[in-house]
Amino acid sequence: MPRSRSTSIESNITATLATLSIALATAVLLPSCQRAPMVNYALTEQVVQRRSILAGQLEELLPLEQRKLPEAKAEARWLADTAYKASVSISRLNQPLLWPAWMNNRLVNAPFNIRERGLCWHYQHDLYRELRRRKLQFFSLGCCVRDKGRGSEHNCVYVTAKGSSWPAAITLDAWRKNGRLVAYTAAELADEKWEDSPDMANQLSLIYPEQHTYPLEHWAMVKSGKKWNDYVPTWLDSGRYSRQGKIMYANMYRALRARGGKLTDY
Repeated sequence: MPRSRSTSIESNITATLATLSIALATAVLLPSCQRAPMVNYALTEQVVQRRSILAGQLEELLPLEQRKLPEAKAEARWLADTAYKASVSISRLNQPLLWPAWMNNRLVNAPFNIRERGLCWHYQHDLYRELRRRKLQFFSLGCCVRDKGRGSEHNCVYVTAKGSSWPAAITLDAWRKNGRLVAYTAAELADEKWEDSPDMANQLSLIYPEQHTYPLEHWAMVKSGKKWNDYVPTWLDSGRYSRQGKIMYANMYRALRARGGKLTDY
């Protein structure tokens, strides 16, 4: 084996072992607040209040003549409630071990597949999937990115009024706090580092049309198995029959049976 390749592998293993040491320490010292939220997190009094605040912020995105319409209010409420509830379920499936959230990336990118998923764009894809379960009359979904192409790149979903566009939106981040949703107004993201990501939104909209019937466990992209950062769509044979693709389908079938065919657990 060439020395450079051997050194690279040894470095990856060393980094992974260091991350595992941190994970164990985190699990001992911070057993509750650093992992995925408890099942009832979105139903706690504090989070129920946050859901109401988010629904109100979404309503404020609408034209004045729509804000008082009962159906518009109901749609805003559904988006807010679903975003918080789905974020919990997505995180619990990913089983994060570390805090801050970016430290979990080492576990996802590790040679030994310590965690199958948990990158920010995984959360972005999954939250977009969950928010496409309803046909929206007053709102639209989009994707945005910070520091595109850099090591600090971060991906989120946003909601805007139908007919409007980025950055007049509320940005939803399910990744930053391991499933504890964070919502940002346009003013809070007034930063040149953030930008719209229409190509990603277009791609996900084709995979997940409104009122789709994919279960919570469905993934848009899976590792091909060729190298740690090579992902392929699950609709291709290279994705469906990859190691991770097989895991995804097994998870889907097992969960659907356990839930009696129900698409989600929230």
